[in-house]
Amino acid sequence: MDGKLIIFSAPSGAGKTTIVRHLLTKYGDKIAFSISASTRAPRDGEVNGRDYYFISQAEFLHRIAKKEFIEFEEVYAGTFYGTLRTEVDRIWASGKHVIFDIDVEGGLHLKRKFGDRALAVFVQPPSLEVLKQRLYGRGTDSDEKLTERVAKAEKELGYAGQFDVILHNDDLDVACREAERLMLDFIEKKD
Repeated sequence: MDGKLIIFSAPSGAGKTTIVRHLLTKYGDKIAFSISASTRAPRDGEVNGRDYYFISQAEFLHRIAKKEFIEFEEVYAGTFYGTLRTEVDRIWASGKHVIFDIDVEGGLHLKRKFGDRALAVFVQPPSLEVLKQRLYGRGTDSDEKLTERVAKAEKELGYAGQFDVILHNDDLDVACREAERLMLDFIEKKD
């Protein structure tokens, strides 16, 4: 099987994680989640090796030097995220396609690297104001971190046109159904 990549990117709070979880629940026989590596601390309930590979900044930089990442970003000052080459290889070896829940710049890096083997979907929130409400409603970040996330989101919204598809998340059920259609059309398409 020629493995493909389905990339869901969006500003924090746009709903990409919820959509990806929906797809994994419904189509776990076809797709598997690429677990990213990160230097940030785990949030309550997050598990190393399930949600992220939580590693130190020193180890992350060492792995960059060894070219173990397909892509990586310093998403926030001193906080790195990246996709390990071994993750993609592991999923493809299992006969499944890889699905990503990844920041906007990381998603664009993957799309550039894999071209037609990748479908890059930008999850568009209803508005920046709704996005702010979602982020503040989570209650997981400090005011300083929230300000940083909102500023980053404003910038990321400008990248939407560089993706293959813009998926509007005004209504989560509708967005999930559309995500299913997009993904299935892509993985069932013969090259």
